[in-house]
Amino acid sequence: MATVRVVLRKKKNKAGRFPIAIRITKDRKSSFLNTGQYIDEKFWDEKNRNVRKSHPNSKVLNNFIVSKVAEANDKVLKSEMKPEYESVAEIRNKIVEKKGFDFFIVANMHLQNLKNRNKHHQYDTEFGRLKKFKEFLGKDVLPFNKLNVALLKKFETYLLHSKKLSPRTVVNYLILIRTIYNLAIAESITDRGLYPFGKGKMTIRIPESQKIGFTANEIQKFENAKDITEAQQKAIHIWLISFYFAGIRVGDVLQLKWADFNDGRLLYRMNKNSKLVSLKVPDKAIEIFDNYKDDSESNGLVFPQLKHIDLNDTEEVSKRTQSITRNLNRRLKIAVKQLGIKKNISMHIARHSFGNISGDKIPIQMLQKLYRHSSVTTTIRYQANFIHKDTDDALDSVINF
Repeated sequence: MATVRVVLRKKKNKAGRFPIAIRITKDRKSSFLNTGQYIDEKFWDEKNRNVRKSHPNSKVLNNFIVSKVAEANDKVLKSEMKPEYESVAEIRNKIVEKKGFDFFIVANMHLQNLKNRNKHHQYDTEFGRLKKFKEFLGKDVLPFNKLNVALLKKFETYLLHSKKLSPRTVVNYLILIRTIYNLAIAESITDRGLYPFGKGKMTIRIPESQKIGFTANEIQKFENAKDITEAQQKAIHIWLISFYFAGIRVGDVLQLKWADFNDGRLLYRMNKNSKLVSLKVPDKAIEIFDNYKDDSESNGLVFPQLKHIDLNDTEEVSKRTQSITRNLNRRLKIAVKQLGIKKNISMHIARHSFGNISGDKIPIQMLQKLYRHSSVTTTIRYQANFIHKDTDDALDSVINF
């Protein structure tokens, strides 16, 4: 009777990781099936024959191992039921999986990594993108050797013309697929020789995006808004606080606590990158905060929208923040129409508005500090959307004769 067992083989790959294999034994002879998975030896539990929980993708890998062992067992049993004798090598040859490790298995690893890092908003966004990729394929399996340039170009065309997505949004889909492919290479799941991205293959070019912020006069209309609903006024308050603090993100604004303010300064840690930020509290911000100091049921929060949420539950906070942001954006759009402002608005436009008004008035290094960018290059690219003086002067020098 043939037996099936999962083992960690002792032959390391170039990255120093060991292969997980399925061992089939019959008549004291063994043959091995490579699963395509490699891990560090410290992550292998020899007693239980599985990947230790300390591995970041242990759950996905163990589910995969169980499925492969079950598949091998099924085919071994069918072989044993046949009247003719089959050697262990013959059994192995019938089980060998020729299509390679599946793209969507690695995609699940990527999604699990996002959850482990509490990137719940990104998880939801990328889960939706992968769902649309499956809809395009018409199936939920994709061997890496089938993920080629031709398929990616068809998917790109599908998103642009059938789904009517913007070029920038389509780029986000391709970046996600590339990220998952890179993870597969890093985990020794697939070979770099099949890589479909790069020069002469599928090149991802990020199109320039137009960032339009409000002018100082338009923001003054916001500050002096009258004859609007209480809900619209509260939405404007949150938008203005974001603007007054150099465009801090709405998720950070909603989680501001009174304890974050001391000696006339705001000291908080950004949710996006955990950077610690210290900013002076402008007088205009104090006027807004004074409207909320009497709300004693907000669990220490300045704004009440998240007062009934456990802030340690990062997944719930992320979901609630998305819902609140949608409501805030709807109220803001109604308010700007009533104020006679014809530009589009969202909570994120507060950040663009700070960039628009700062223009080239502030040294780029100081803007980098205010924006909390890791690289000054990012600040230069961002601010380029709002600095027009040099090009305007150059144009005038030619045509004003």
